[in-house]
Amino acid sequence: MSLASLDLTHVLYDSSSDFSLAMALITLSPILLMASYAALAVVTREITIINMWVGQFCCEGFNFVVKRLVKEGRPPGSVGNGYGFPSSHSQNMGYFATFLILHLHFKHKFGPSGYWIVDQAAQASIYLVIAAWAIIVAYSRYHLSYHSVSQILWGGSMGIGFGLSFYTITELIPTRRPNSLLGKTRTFFLTNPVSTWLRIRDGWAVWSDSGIEDQWQLWYREWRKRTKTELHVD
Repeated sequence: MSLASLDLTHVLYDSSSDFSLAMALITLSPILLMASYAALAVVTREITIINMWVGQFCCEGFNFVVKRLVKEGRPPGSVGNGYGFPSSHSQNMGYFATFLILHLHFKHKFGPSGYWIVDQAAQASIYLVIAAWAIIVAYSRYHLSYHSVSQILWGGSMGIGFGLSFYTITELIPTRRPNSLLGKTRTFFLTNPVSTWLRIRDGWAVWSDSGIEDQWQLWYREWRKRTKTELHVD
């Protein structure tokens, strides 16, 4: 029986360095994305989240194909296996950060604080955190000797380009031009019998926050009614 290491969750790092350990943990963090997509898709039934999840799989598939077309090895002394161009971690995080930032910019509206400067600073901070996560993950691949700088930069650039294209084609154009082919395709995915049975929805087409505030208000009113009733009975 031949045993092999699963590179998806197996990371080598310098055990004498706490920073290297931190980089190893960060380089594993993209694994959380798929679990997060699945949980959010089941709970929210939002087509945008499902669409973003599908795009993440497509981006990974694109990386798989490019690696086997280019067949560029990893840098000398690398501890990784398989082809190195482009870095899949950098590409996938580039896609994730690009899609999410575009979505937050074009569709999602955060609750106002009453101060314009505070709202702008909060929004910019969120964008910065998302971008920083992607950049740090990309750097971790270099620090841990899994990829060269060029493989990481190409991966990140391809991920950004893929995220921009995928968001424009599947989200921006369909919502801006609902009567276009892309718009009608999106409508079909929302109105077909299977999607209706699964309760797939497009919350951002109705509410600027996908309905979080209205749903919370509805829950709060019902909760208060039931609480008062139970207290009255007791």
